[in-house]
Parts: sequence; structure tokens; C-alpha cells
Amino acid sequence: MSLPAKTFVRSFSTGTVRNGKRNFKNFILYNRGTNQFRKQQEENPNKDFQISDYGIRDTTVRIGRKFVTVKEKIPDIIVPDLENFNLKPYVSYRVPEITQSEFTAQDLFNAVYRKKIVDDFKNNKLKQNYEPIEPSEEESLSPEQAKLKARQTGSDMFSQGR
Repeated sequence: MSLPAKTFVRSFSTGTVRNGKRNFKNFILYNRGTNQFRKQQEENPNKDFQISDYGIRDTTVRIGRKFVTVKEKIPDIIVPDLENFNLKPYVSYRVPEITQSEFTAQDLFNAVYRKKIVDDFKNNKLKQNYEPIEPSEEESLSPEQAKLKARQTGSDMFSQGR
């Protein structure tokens, strides 16, 4: 008596493809899908397959039932005036590579305070313990005030005197 032969076959099945991208709903692929899918979107805008934002970041926050606009989330595009600009709008690949050392805390201190300290020393505007007689606004702040001021929105923009 012979035994029936067993044949093992491997197969891979993804199921039926519905509406072009239904099986891949975790992958956000905008402007994809069949014409039938797009027609279904237009006819039934409240269905779960409706794409609502196309990757645009929201500038509002929901508080209770209200949506409040956050100014800091609105992008501010600053475009320079290039009316009499002589350079070309591209960079050649033959330009030599520029390497720059790391900007350290010592470099930052020198960029902000060095000139005033040297001027105060040359003009004898220092007290006996080398503190300035006429401190600037930055020098008169306590560490807590300086930290709060540095963390304010826009503190790095539009600084006077630099």
C-alpha cells in the first residue's frame, strides 16, 4: 500500500486590493490611488479614508471645544531682496571645501563680552574687584533672569548692538 504524496507549497497572499492603497493605510502616500478611489473620496467625504491635511503642520491647539491659533507655530518666511545681487543662483562643485572649528562657549563669551571688558580696562572703568562701574544690561542680570531671558521666544533675533 502506498501513502499519498504530500506536497508542501509556500504561498504569499496579501488579500484583495481595495481602492488602490487600502492595504497600506499605515503608509501615508498622498495623491495616490485609482480614479475609483478618488471618486469615492469626493462622494463620501466623511469616510475613514479621507485625507484631510496632506502633510501640512497644524498651527492650532484644541482647548476644550475651541481651536486656538499659536503664533509661534505659524511659519515666518524671510526672503532677502536680491535686486542688485551679482552672484549666480548656484554653487559650483569646484569650490574648495570650507572647514570651520566648533563654536565653543569661550568663543561665544569673546563675541559678546570681550570688547566691553577690554574697553572698560583701558578706560579705567573697573572697580577694585574688577567689576564694571557702568554695567551693561546683560552684565546686571542675575543668573535666573539671564536664563529666563535666553529662553524667551525670539531672544536670538533682532538683538541690539550686534
